[in-house]
Amino acid sequence: MSKNHRGSGIRSLPNHGRGTCAICGKTDIKVLYEKEINGQNVNICKFCNAHLKNEARNAPAPAAEAPAAEEAPAEAPAETPAE
Repeated sequence: MSKNHRGSGIRSLPNHGRGTCAICGKTDIKVLYEKEINGQNVNICKFCNAHLKNEARNAPAPAAEAPAAEEAPAEAPAETPAE
């Protein structure tokens, strides 16, 4: 598996891929992931990249796809015994 964000892969980048993250504001951290935020392409750190991916994965499904709750129940109610 290639390691694009380590060693020789980042030597050609300015300042060896280090800078300030556009989201968290950490300085002198590797900013190797390019994302579009508010219409601008910005470089972000590994931790912010993972956070954005987790938010996207854990986002709730749109309400239009949810089944209607007004349908009849799947089972009939239990009958009470006659005395």
